[in-house]
Amino acid sequence: MTTFRELHDGSFVMPNAWDAGSAVLLAEAGFSAIATTSAGIAFSLGVGDHSLPDGAPSVSREVMFERIRQIADASSVPVNGDLEDGYGERPEQVASTIRLALDAGLAGGNIEDFDGRELYDEALSVERIVAARETGGADFVLTARTDGQLLKQPTPLADSIRRANLFREAGADCLFVPGVNDLGTLETLVKEIDGPLNVVLGLGSSTLTAQDVFGIGVTRISLGGSIARAALGFIRRSAQELLTQGTLGFAADQIPQAELNQLFAKNASATKD
Repeated sequence: MTTFRELHDGSFVMPNAWDAGSAVLLAEAGFSAIATTSAGIAFSLGVGDHSLPDGAPSVSREVMFERIRQIADASSVPVNGDLEDGYGERPEQVASTIRLALDAGLAGGNIEDFDGRELYDEALSVERIVAARETGGADFVLTARTDGQLLKQPTPLADSIRRANLFREAGADCLFVPGVNDLGTLETLVKEIDGPLNVVLGLGSSTLTAQDVFGIGVTRISLGGSIARAALGFIRRSAQELLTQGTLGFAADQIPQAELNQLFAKNASATKD
């Protein structure tokens, strides 16, 4: 089987799971790798992606890794972890999180330069990536994410590009600049960032397709919490249909129980081997 690192020599879509069941379904669909989504996991636990008003993660590292481990254990393909900001400011805290990622069986993971309120100082951000790289070892695929374009007042694009290139020099294998949703700007990122680029699709009203972004040289596409939010949207529409109309049209979209039983039993057997 192609390793997670080798996948980055080409281009691939990496959808995001929020529990073991969604991980099995995404892997069974034929994707060569999947990722976790901190937003989807938070929503499945009945909390926001980040707490209000301070913006810090709502889910503790301990609880998040309990779910991450379940996803990794259930998946038949490599799993990339959404590791937030490494669950701490200091490089040694980031290193501790990477050790947990390795113990959980993750093939790679993302580290952000944003604490939920502001970007970390640039020099400190680089130190954090160095610590992650040194701890992860040769096989762990480290993605460095810079969140300047997601701020209420986005930083200049040149700042995000500079940070991404500094993170690459510090040992990141893949770079991620969320918040850019137009093809022209993404093309600039591909040209100016010296390394494989991850792009998240499915956010908001963007009409970009996988073919669009692969066509300009993007290496990896993730979906963030998009599928999880869509699943919750389906629950809301189903509830509204039943409550207001008394009908069960939504039931036509369900996967038969026998099929799910067979799929999960087959996957449990395969992942134990």
